[in-house]
Amino acid sequence: MSTTVDRVRSVARDSFGWESLRPGQEEAMTAVVEGRDVLAVMPTGYGKSAIYQVPAVLRDGPTIVVSPLISLQADQVARLEAIGAPEAVALNSAQGDAENAQAWRAVGREGAEFLFLSPEQLATDEVVERVRALRPSLFVVDEAHCISSWGHDFRPDYLALGAVVERLGRPVVAALTATAATPVQAEIAERLRLRDPLVVSRGFDRPNLRLDVVRHAEAEDQHRAVLAGVGELTGPGLVYVATRKDAERYAAELGDGGRAVAAYHAGLPAQVREEVHRGFLEGDLEVVVATSAFGMGIDKPDVRFVVHVDAPDSVDSYYQEIGRAGRDGDEATVVLHYRPEDLGLRRFFASTTVDERALRSVLTAVRRARGARGALTVAALRERTGLSARKVTGTVNVLQEVGAVHRTRRGVVAEGSAPPKAVVAEVVELAESRERIERSRVEMMRGYAETRDCRRQFLLGYFGEPHPGSCGACDICLDDGAADLGPAASPAVPVATSPPVATSPVVASSPGAATAGAPALSTDEPDPFPLQAAVVHAEWGDGVVMRHEEDRITIFFEREGYKTLSRALIAEHDLLSRTA
Repeated sequence: MSTTVDRVRSVARDSFGWESLRPGQEEAMTAVVEGRDVLAVMPTGYGKSAIYQVPAVLRDGPTIVVSPLISLQADQVARLEAIGAPEAVALNSAQGDAENAQAWRAVGREGAEFLFLSPEQLATDEVVERVRALRPSLFVVDEAHCISSWGHDFRPDYLALGAVVERLGRPVVAALTATAATPVQAEIAERLRLRDPLVVSRGFDRPNLRLDVVRHAEAEDQHRAVLAGVGELTGPGLVYVATRKDAERYAAELGDGGRAVAAYHAGLPAQVREEVHRGFLEGDLEVVVATSAFGMGIDKPDVRFVVHVDAPDSVDSYYQEIGRAGRDGDEATVVLHYRPEDLGLRRFFASTTVDERALRSVLTAVRRARGARGALTVAALRERTGLSARKVTGTVNVLQEVGAVHRTRRGVVAEGSAPPKAVVAEVVELAESRERIERSRVEMMRGYAETRDCRRQFLLGYFGEPHPGSCGACDICLDDGAADLGPAASPAVPVATSPPVATSPVVASSPGAATAGAPALSTDEPDPFPLQAAVVHAEWGDGVVMRHEEDRITIFFEREGYKTLSRALIAEHDLLSRTA
């Protein structure tokens, strides 16, 4: 009698032509077939889609795939068609009514296996009810990091997907993403309401990528160095910038040098963005200069370089973007041009504000409807509050987070009876916590740029994968980048300080204080706080160990963000304890 693993291998080979599976794929596929939720964190090009494609054949009922971009949906459908897999159709605004109607018929009466749609479509009650009638057996959330408010590419409509899963009869859920550190993984699982999920994280080490950081004191020096550096790099490549203005500027200047270059940003017409996307994939364009708007769904294996003109807002974003290089396994170069002052812009973007008027308006409308024993749809809330659909959706999401409302099949329903003032105060507290987290993520990016240790070790440690010793493929390990940092470079991440409290003394008054007299951990002793260990701090609460240095450890605290603590002071003041 064949086992689940045997059936998985057979379908992978016979239906998709895969003679072998990568580490983690088979484990995840088997779990899905057996009815267990899965969160798969694997880099671009590793084969995340296979995790739902093979089980879909082995489970009765269609598979719903939530994908954020129309172009990404089209690519996925085309790939399935190219390998002769079970039929896949898409439902989106780029298609006419007749084409969308045919998609519904295909996945309904005609037995198509895969239906691709966007999270925004599932915010519509009519679409949810039609999907529910299909009785899906598997619900796939692609680019699942979009559900995390501290994951890059945050999309508010993703927040409703947990409730959608319940409305669909609770099919098995597979959440997929190319980059999610432990805190983001935890939020994905919580917001999608995953049940005892198998979390599979594999393939983060990309030894074919050469990692470089070049530090600059002046903006003009940075500008000249980028143009000269990109001019010396060959092959298809991406240049990431922080603003639309810089995308246009660098594209024009690189184009003057004879390169086939185009700019890409969200301010361009959709048709132009599509032409740039297609031109890069087909080889007509050698270089694309882009904001972070370009990248999700890019499937080009021979990208030979990724250059960042500015430091991104987080290590998560950076890893996602450099992961587009060298997917064919050949050597590729990634370069970060770093000027400490540029992170001020990122800290500005990390600031948040709370729209108290919108909160009170939506809360009042929903509570009045409760008095009438009714629920309100987003459309009804728009009519009663005068707010835009996006504003209503975002406000409902925040109110749901603090337990003031919840979603049902009929719409949004009030929950609890706390005074509006208290609800607003709780939302403000939540927003302040998120701001602290976002600012700490910016500081982790500074840590990567300014570290004097192996850069690959830093990146892998951030995602929970240990990497012993030097990598031999970053500027630090090759000893040709230390001079770029200069004597003013600070330690990897500023060591956290804490105001004196009864239970927790000041952790460190300055970065130097953390290292002074800090003993190195004996290699004969087990580390009391290993990577990914769950810990608790008397003042900052629950956290997860994210990074090790000889005399310090970095921890992500759920309410505070990233903090770097001295091992000596942890031991001296008993600052941390392990949790189960």
